[in-house]
Amino acid sequence: HAEMTAAIMIRFEKLLDKKKPDMVLVYGDTNTTLAGALVSAKLGIPIGHIEAGLRSYRMDMPEEINRILTDRLSSLLFCPTPQAIANLKAEGIKKGIIRSGDLMYELIDCYRKKVTGDPGIFGRFGLNSGEYLMITLHRAANVDNKEPLEKVVDILLDFRLPVIFPVHPRTEKNLRRFRLWGKLKKSPLLHLIKPVSYLDSLSLMAGAKAVLTDSGGVQKEAVFLGTPCLTLRDETEWTETLKCGNHLVGLSKRKIFSVLKRAGGSRRKMKYTIGGKKPSEIIADSVYTFLRK
Repeated sequence: HAEMTAAIMIRFEKLLDKKKPDMVLVYGDTNTTLAGALVSAKLGIPIGHIEAGLRSYRMDMPEEINRILTDRLSSLLFCPTPQAIANLKAEGIKKGIIRSGDLMYELIDCYRKKVTGDPGIFGRFGLNSGEYLMITLHRAANVDNKEPLEKVVDILLDFRLPVIFPVHPRTEKNLRRFRLWGKLKKSPLLHLIKPVSYLDSLSLMAGAKAVLTDSGGVQKEAVFLGTPCLTLRDETEWTETLKCGNHLVGLSKRKIFSVLKRAGGSRRKMKYTIGGKKPSEIIADSVYTFLRK
């Protein structure tokens, strides 16, 4: 983390010195987000944080540290949910808070017809829509230690449906390090593939019977596309998704198979507009107003 964040900061500072922007927008909770915010703050450039206020209340998650520090440095805090606003106010942050709605949902909606009407992606892997599972896995708590990764492998080998698994490079590295890669490769139902493009990923999610993930973004994408999601964590920063088809199952095989048996059915639909305005419009208008002042 130190090397990655520092490398980004060094290169980004040179870019800001050259471009001299009026404001820097950072997105989400990655190391890039924090690096961008730190450099901008030290150069006296105002920061707008998109997806501000999200909290998992797990300080052992690098993403949580990135979120909290970025929010503290930002002049404009674009909150996707009412809960995000409540989180910021509970921490004593009251200025610059804007209810923006969720920009990710707006983007998915732009491509919904394309990704739900593309049968080619299933055929490429010999899959049928609604007859396979999809999994993504990358969080340190699940992949950096042997015990949790063994649990994941054990769960995957017990599925009786085809499973498409775009494997994160770090996850593959640790599967090989702990000598678990070979076990997965032997299963005829497991499709271990390289990470796919954004649109292919959405298509695979849209066609899956269910999605299993430890990613915050994939949780949202799955439920917004109407696919049941099993979150391989004990908490989520996206609490509103729990009413819309997202289930916290951790690495419990019992919970996972129980949810899969009853997955499906009607669920509350996600909304992303605020007062009829799209997130992109709210964010752009807010930045314009801020810079005019």
